[in-house]
Amino acid sequence: MAFGTVIRTYFDGRWHDGDVPVMRAADHGMWQGSSVFDGARRFEGVTPDLDRHCARVNRSAEALMLKPTVKPEDMVEIVHEGLAGFAPDAAVYIRPMYWGIHGSELGLVPSTEETGFAICLEEVAMHAPDRTTTLTTTKFRRPVLEDAVCDAKAGCLYPNNARMLAEAQRAGFGNALVADVMGNVAESATANVFMVRDGEIFTPIANGTFLSGITRARHIANLRADGVDVRETVLTFDDFRNADEVFLSGNLTKVTPVTAFDDRQYQVGPVTRRVREMYWDWALSAA
Repeated sequence: MAFGTVIRTYFDGRWHDGDVPVMRAADHGMWQGSSVFDGARRFEGVTPDLDRHCARVNRSAEALMLKPTVKPEDMVEIVHEGLAGFAPDAAVYIRPMYWGIHGSELGLVPSTEETGFAICLEEVAMHAPDRTTTLTTTKFRRPVLEDAVCDAKAGCLYPNNARMLAEAQRAGFGNALVADVMGNVAESATANVFMVRDGEIFTPIANGTFLSGITRARHIANLRADGVDVRETVLTFDDFRNADEVFLSGNLTKVTPVTAFDDRQYQVGPVTRRVREMYWDWALSAA
């Protein structure tokens, strides 16, 4: 099932209209899970940090022992060519992808001789500014690098996130607040997380168990440029229970206010609103 409505696909050197087939049954990425992707956004005519997302998908490919075949700057140019096929005011989810095609003699290690590449552009509306979510805990945790490719945006990692999200939603919540292997807060099931207490802003320190997101980094840079410090540190679930504000940070929605963690209620506070305002101001001014 497609994520968006109107879709364009770059494959085999050209753009196609629609959700076209790109992977074969015997491709390594199909049966061994050697696939990576990244996600950027076009909204209000801008594509903030697109170059960073294109560079990261190449790093993700290398982490999965795949050979990236498209330079980030060329990828950016291809994306803009594809976006010309959408209405100027359309919000679009931008997803470049690599996958393994051939494998080693035993099948496990992807070959570097040939790598599949595609870009999928899907028209997906941005969330309304007043859209919020709620959080609960989950029995599932983020893995460590010794267990999984935590340093890549790899498709094979996402079934674990799906278990987290499904468990939270079955309990009546919108998302899950997830622990790392030590039991400290890492992120949510779908995005990085920030909290505010007594006017100070905190976010879990990037310890290798989760991707320190590009949008997360942009929020931190915007806040610091505005004279506001952000403390990257070890945070517990009790820290979040004692917070004044909590919000999620990810490419898909940029900022999502959290209004509850289990039975702890939050207001959508001034810091959360300011972070969103600063992101939009930066994105539109950087165009």
